[in-house]
Amino acid sequence: MTEASITSEDTPRIREMEIDDFPEVFHIGEEVFTVEYSQSLYRTWDEFEITTHFNLDNDLCLVAELGGRIAGFALGTTVKKHNSPWKYGYLVWLGVRRDIQKGSVGSRLFHEIRRRMVEQGVRMIIIDTSADNLAAINFFKKQGFGDIQEHVYMSLNLTRKTRKKTVKKP
Repeated sequence: MTEASITSEDTPRIREMEIDDFPEVFHIGEEVFTVEYSQSLYRTWDEFEITTHFNLDNDLCLVAELGGRIAGFALGTTVKKHNSPWKYGYLVWLGVRRDIQKGSVGSRLFHEIRRRMVEQGVRMIIIDTSADNLAAINFFKKQGFGDIQEHVYMSLNLTRKTRKKTVKKP
């Protein structure tokens, strides 16, 4: 699609999420944030992610409508750290229907949540993603993010029986 052929129906309308949007937002999240996406991440997608953020920071819970349908969503929050003069924005989830990714929906959602965070006095926005999620990393680089830092997350599956290591006697 060329820039010249974009119509108002092709341009997503960004608005605050409403309770009636929860089922559709949840299903988009299920489609995008699969087990393969977050096998060992500390945060997993479930219905409580939507309700928790909506109850805490509903003005940072956004949806994008395209052709009368929800095309994507963003869930964010702000964080004020003790003894820090800065207020941080944390973009927790940004999801776009798989069939329309690489369009303008994600960028428009990000720009609106960024605008709202700036209005609230946020000085830095933080996101996190898996180190091998190159699509997300490239998307956020295009939005101006830098200073990529890698963190190590480790997991211990407590449902597996572990074998004791035997120590050989000399």
